[in-house]
Amino acid sequence: MPHINLPHEFPGIRSLFMYRPETAAPLNSLVQTLLHNPHPSLSAGERELIATYVSGLNTCKYCTSIHGAIAQHQLGNNAAIVKQVLADPESAPISNKLKALLKIAASVQAGGKNVTIADVEFAREQGATDIDIHDTVLIAAAFCMYNRYVDGLATWQPDNDELYDKMGEQRAREGYLTAPFKINRTEELQNL
Repeated sequence: MPHINLPHEFPGIRSLFMYRPETAAPLNSLVQTLLHNPHPSLSAGERELIATYVSGLNTCKYCTSIHGAIAQHQLGNNAAIVKQVLADPESAPISNKLKALLKIAASVQAGGKNVTIADVEFAREQGATDIDIHDTVLIAAAFCMYNRYVDGLATWQPDNDELYDKMGEQRAREGYLTAPFKINRTEELQNL
């Protein structure tokens, strides 16, 4: 049960965005820039994996599920790679550069001062650019905020993989600036 009166037909952060559009606009703009807009060297799927991984470390079910679904769609509908990154990025079939960036993201999640010179140098040795490192730190920091926002207000977080897949497909295709579709919670609860 959410801690405040939120629109019940939207899960997770979407209910918070509908509740307070004034704060939603800059938060949506930031996530659009970080995860969806063109990037010089990281694909949208790779950036979504960073967001998913940090959300998993923060045990934010909604953000882990939705960004995992978006990543899956951005990566050719590959759910296995998302599961492998969440379980153990070192053994996942991803580039060494992305593995190094995920290590930096995990350090940020634990605390910004945990990122070391050695972590940054290792990422550079694996092909990471300064913008890759910058954006990884910002994605990790932003998702710590987003995760705490979602969980701090106890938003509704469905237990329905098909629903996350449907929402993830929409975000992968449209980005973050379009309206979400409404969910009939009565019907959703009946399907559980």
